[in-house]
Amino acid sequence: MNELPPLPDTTSPTSPVPARATLGDLLQLPLVKVTIVLLLLLAALAWSTHSRFGRLRAETARSLQKVEATTNETVALARQVQEQSKELQVKVAALESRQSEAQSQQLALEQLYQDLSKNRDEWALAEIEQVLSTASQQLQLAGNVQGALIALQNADRSLSRNDKPQFITIRRAIARDTDKLKALPGIDVAGLAVRIDNVITQIDTLPMLSDSKPVAPADLARSAPRAPRAAGTAAGVAPEPIGARIGQLWTLWTVEMWDEIRQLIRVRRVDTPEALMLSPREAYFTRENLKLRLLNARLALLSRNEAAFRSDLETVQDALLKYFDTRARSTQAAQSMLRQLQGNNLAIDMPTLADSLNAVRTYKAKP
Repeated sequence: MNELPPLPDTTSPTSPVPARATLGDLLQLPLVKVTIVLLLLLAALAWSTHSRFGRLRAETARSLQKVEATTNETVALARQVQEQSKELQVKVAALESRQSEAQSQQLALEQLYQDLSKNRDEWALAEIEQVLSTASQQLQLAGNVQGALIALQNADRSLSRNDKPQFITIRRAIARDTDKLKALPGIDVAGLAVRIDNVITQIDTLPMLSDSKPVAPADLARSAPRAPRAAGTAAGVAPEPIGARIGQLWTLWTVEMWDEIRQLIRVRRVDTPEALMLSPREAYFTRENLKLRLLNARLALLSRNEAAFRSDLETVQDALLKYFDTRARSTQAAQSMLRQLQGNNLAIDMPTLADSLNAVRTYKAKP
């Protein structure tokens, strides 16, 4: 490409070109100029292309190195991830196994809890049924309203701790029985029992007709008015005449003699003469019999047995009238207390706890 065009042959006889041609003349030709410019451009393009190819090769080499390094890192990471994936698969398998075991254990625990809860409910209901049955028996036999109320309250409290909607029916039945018991007229059983005990403690101190004795003369002398002092004992007072002094002594002596005679003979009306003939042994057993009667009346009061209660009190009243001195204040006080006791009405129809018991038994009978 850098070669010059061939020169014309000057030896030919037909050539019109002069014999001599210089380099400057050749350069003046347009074709040569264009050719030179093209050659220069091609050279510059070749150099630029070569430079670009060199840079591209260098960049490609660097990129390949980076890609290779990245590939190596990726391979290492892939191996690491694969190993970790294997470890995770092993762990996942172990977790799945444990999860299945935990689920089976949870199911077993739930079943056990249900069984225990059912058994606990059955135990609680059995205990409540026993308490209510005992309270119902005491209510019918002894009229123990307060004990029945306490039993119902304890049963309702026990059911409220479980907080189950299935027990609402039982709690409603318990509430109805509680309202029935609270609507009953109140009887102060404890106060009546205390009054009976007070009468029992007074029996030994009540005077009996067979115990009455004349007053001793010494006691009468202590209660009689003293004789007037002798005249002349006080300073500045004139002595009384001897006749007046003798009259005073005579009056005092006759009064004392009359009191002694009155103590020797006593007139008293007694409707039951045999009451005066009681020996000390018989009097002792009479008092003990009255105590036993009052104790029976106390038991009849606690059991709400009105017929026995009134019969025992009437027997005690008759014995007080027959064997004891009704003029004494202590006897009158005992009779008054017994009349107050007889004025109380124990004949109250006690309700049953059938609603609560039926509700508990119906719940227990469910499958």
